[in-house]
Amino acid sequence: MYYKIIPLANKSKFKNILVIEDNHAILDVITLILQSEAYKVSGLNKSVDMMKHIHSFKPDLMILDIMLPDGDGRELLGQIRADEKTAHIPVLMISAKYTSETIQHNTAHKPNGFLAKPFDIDDLLDKIEGILAGKNF
Repeated sequence: MYYKIIPLANKSKFKNILVIEDNHAILDVITLILQSEAYKVSGLNKSVDMMKHIHSFKPDLMILDIMLPDGDGRELLGQIRADEKTAHIPVLMISAKYTSETIQHNTAHKPNGFLAKPFDIDDLLDKIEGILAGKNF
Protein backbone atom coordinates (compact mmCIF):
# COMPACT_ATOMS: atom_id res chain seq x y z
CA MET A 1 0.00 0.00 0.00
CA TYR A 2 1.32 3.47 -0.91
CA TYR A 3 0.62 6.68 0.90
CA LYS A 4 0.95 10.00 -0.77
CA ILE A 5 2.71 12.51 1.43
CA ILE A 6 1.29 15.97 1.06
CA PRO A 7 3.61 18.68 2.37
CA LEU A 8 2.15 21.07 4.88
CA ALA A 9 1.99 24.73 4.06
CA ASN A 10 4.94 26.91 4.95
CA LYS A 11 5.47 26.67 8.71
CA SER A 12 5.42 30.43 9.13
CA LYS A 13 1.86 30.60 7.82
CA PHE A 14 -1.16 30.24 10.07
CA LYS A 15 0.51 32.34 12.75
CA ASN A 16 -1.07 35.10 14.81
CA ILE A 17 0.17 38.60 14.06
CA LEU A 18 -0.83 41.62 16.10
CA VAL A 19 -0.53 44.97 14.30
CA ILE A 20 -0.54 48.20 16.30
CA GLU A 21 -0.76 51.11 13.85
CA ASP A 22 -2.74 54.33 14.25
CA ASN A 23 -3.13 55.06 10.53
CA HIS A 24 -6.29 53.19 9.54
CA ALA A 25 -5.32 52.94 5.86
CA ILE A 26 -1.93 51.39 6.68
CA LEU A 27 -3.50 49.07 9.26
CA ASP A 28 -6.07 47.93 6.69
CA VAL A 29 -3.44 47.34 4.01
CA ILE A 30 -1.17 45.36 6.34
CA THR A 31 -4.15 43.32 7.56
CA LEU A 32 -5.30 42.48 4.02
CA ILE A 33 -1.79 41.55 2.89
CA LEU A 34 -1.19 39.27 5.87
CA GLN A 35 -4.62 37.65 5.68
CA SER A 36 -4.01 36.91 1.99
CA GLU A 37 -0.84 35.09 3.12
CA ALA A 38 -2.89 32.95 5.58
CA TYR A 39 -1.92 34.78 8.76
CA LYS A 40 -4.47 35.41 11.49
CA VAL A 41 -4.33 39.16 12.09
CA SER A 42 -5.59 41.38 14.86
CA GLY A 43 -5.18 45.14 14.69
CA LEU A 44 -5.20 47.95 17.20
CA ASN A 45 -4.97 51.65 16.42
CA LYS A 46 -4.03 52.67 19.98
CA SER A 47 -1.85 51.22 22.67
CA VAL A 48 -4.63 51.21 25.29
CA ASP A 49 -5.09 47.69 26.66
CA MET A 50 -2.21 46.46 24.50
CA MET A 51 -0.90 44.03 27.11
CA LYS A 52 -4.38 42.65 27.79
CA HIS A 53 -4.87 42.12 24.05
CA ILE A 54 -1.47 40.44 23.72
CA HIS A 55 -2.30 38.01 26.53
CA SER A 56 -5.64 37.06 24.96
CA PHE A 57 -4.57 36.96 21.26
CA LYS A 58 -1.16 35.34 21.90
CA PRO A 59 0.62 36.74 18.83
CA ASP A 60 3.53 34.89 17.26
CA LEU A 61 4.80 38.26 16.02
CA MET A 62 3.89 41.91 16.50
CA ILE A 63 4.14 44.80 14.08
CA LEU A 64 4.42 47.96 16.16
CA ASP A 65 4.36 51.55 14.96
CA ILE A 66 6.66 53.87 16.89
CA MET A 67 4.50 56.99 16.78
CA LEU A 68 1.08 56.27 18.26
CA PRO A 69 -1.37 58.90 19.52
CA ASP A 70 -1.31 57.51 23.05
CA GLY A 71 2.19 56.08 23.33
CA ASP A 72 5.70 55.67 22.00
CA GLY A 73 6.32 52.29 20.38
CA ARG A 74 9.79 52.15 21.91
CA GLU A 75 8.31 52.41 25.40
CA LEU A 76 5.67 49.84 24.51
CA LEU A 77 8.43 47.51 23.34
CA GLY A 78 9.99 47.95 26.78
CA GLN A 79 6.70 46.88 28.40
CA ILE A 80 6.52 43.82 26.16
CA ARG A 81 10.12 42.81 26.95
CA ALA A 82 9.69 43.45 30.69
CA ASP A 83 6.78 40.98 31.01
CA GLU A 84 8.06 37.40 31.18
CA LYS A 85 4.89 36.17 29.44
CA THR A 86 5.46 38.42 26.41
CA ALA A 87 9.24 38.98 26.35
CA HIS A 88 9.71 36.20 23.77
CA ILE A 89 7.35 37.73 21.18
CA PRO A 90 9.29 39.01 18.16
CA VAL A 91 8.54 42.62 17.24
CA LEU A 92 8.88 44.32 13.87
CA MET A 93 8.81 48.07 14.37
CA ILE A 94 7.66 50.44 11.64
CA SER A 95 8.02 54.20 11.36
CA ALA A 96 7.81 57.05 8.90
CA LYS A 97 10.10 59.23 11.04
CA TYR A 98 12.81 56.98 12.46
CA THR A 99 15.44 54.77 10.85
CA SER A 100 16.86 51.45 12.00
CA GLU A 101 19.87 53.32 13.40
CA THR A 102 17.92 55.88 15.44
CA ILE A 103 15.45 53.34 16.77
CA GLN A 104 18.24 51.11 18.08
CA HIS A 105 20.10 53.97 19.74
CA ASN A 106 17.04 55.33 21.52
CA THR A 107 15.93 52.20 23.31
CA ALA A 108 17.32 49.67 25.74
CA HIS A 109 15.18 47.02 24.08
CA LYS A 110 15.88 46.35 20.43
CA PRO A 111 13.17 45.13 18.08
CA ASN A 112 13.72 42.00 16.00
CA GLY A 113 13.37 44.08 12.87
CA PHE A 114 12.63 47.54 11.56
CA LEU A 115 10.86 48.73 8.42
CA ALA A 116 10.64 52.34 7.29
CA LYS A 117 7.35 53.67 5.92
CA PRO A 118 6.43 53.74 3.14
CA PHE A 119 7.43 50.13 2.66
CA ASP A 120 7.35 47.61 -0.13
CA ILE A 121 4.93 44.70 0.40
CA ASP A 122 7.61 42.16 -0.48
CA ASP A 123 9.98 43.73 2.08
CA LEU A 124 7.27 43.49 4.73
CA LEU A 125 6.60 39.83 3.98
CA ASP A 126 10.32 38.99 3.78
CA LYS A 127 10.98 40.56 7.18
CA ILE A 128 7.99 38.80 8.75
CA GLU A 129 9.06 35.43 7.33
CA GLY A 130 12.65 36.02 8.44
CA ILE A 131 11.73 37.10 11.95
CA LEU A 132 9.40 34.11 12.36
CA ALA A 133 12.31 31.93 11.22
CA GLY A 134 14.49 33.40 13.99
CA LYS A 135 16.40 36.11 12.13
CA ASN A 136 16.90 39.70 13.23
CA PHE A 137 17.00 42.61 10.84
